Amino acid sequence: MVFSSYFKRFGLAAFGLALCLIALLATLGGVHAAPGPFQVKVLVITMFSSETQPWLAHESLPLDYKTTGAFSDMHCNSNGLCVTTTGEEKVNAAASMMAILRDPQFSFQNTYFMTAGIGGASPSTNTLGSAAWARWVVDWDQGHHLLPNTVTNTPYGYLQNNKAGTGVYHLNETLTNLAVSVTSKLQLQDSAQAQAARQKYPNQANQHPSVLACDTMAGDDYWAGQQLSNEAQYITGQLTNNQGKYCTTEQEDTAVAAVLQRTGHLDHYLNLRTASNFDQPAAGQTIQDLLATFPGSSIAFSNAYLVGSTMAHYLLTYNGA
Repeated sequence: MVFSSYFKRFGLAAFGLALCLIALLATLGGVHAAPGPFQVKVLVITMFSSETQPWLAHESLPLDYKTTGAFSDMHCNSNGLCVTTTGEEKVNAAASMMAILRDPQFSFQNTYFMTAGIGGASPSTNTLGSAAWARWVVDWDQGHHLLPNTVTNTPYGYLQNNKAGTGVYHLNETLTNLAVSVTSKLQLQDSAQAQAARQKYPNQANQHPSVLACDTMAGDDYWAGQQLSNEAQYITGQLTNNQGKYCTTEQEDTAVAAVLQRTGHLDHYLNLRTASNFDQPAAGQTIQDLLATFPGSSIAFSNAYLVGSTMAHYLLTYNGA
């Protein structure tokens, strides 16, 4: 009888312990995605930590995924919103995006992709803090860049060479126009530092950040100067049959667009760049001084999140993403 009582007590204790373990495992399971590929509904693409930080600060993204070959983890939530940091420049952006899109942990059926980063801006078409949705993503590096004074009848010394078909990407204008419409009335942040910088450029003194529809130029070569800015517009015109309007410069987006095209997702790609600096010095300013200061960086980071998150949540809510 003593042994019987002992085993009854032991059995009840073991049963209770088992229930506790089951409850604990269920609780721990709550921080992981459900079995099977995780359905990504909107993937926000940033390039470095300062672009990513506002998303991590303002969105709840408790699900972390590691992908072999990607620059960083994917941060997601149960609604299907994810953010990833690709690393800067085209090689990192392409490697990270292809690794993520080939990762069996994820499903990208009907996913929307959105670059949300900062960039340089032409003072003739843009201003500090503004948010530009691109219809065209154009590559700066491809083609032949010759010394202008060594060739004739060759504006800027540029000879087009897009035989590989990766020099320009025309994005889904219906989707881009929707993004402009959804975000155009947002009150974007401005700063005294950005306002002071504008005063030094013609026709910039009365400018304020706004949402624009104009195009982006990607190049690993970090260039600066009025002549090169003019060349960027020339190249944009050459590669878009004069339909594109250059207004931002960055180092990743043709790589991202190329990967999305090859994996069948380019039609669902949105490109957002906010202006952190001008692409040329003001009168009397040296190139060294221009490259040492980014007078619109703080508002560019904030506005990239404000505009990008507004569109991301719209897609999650209304577009059946």
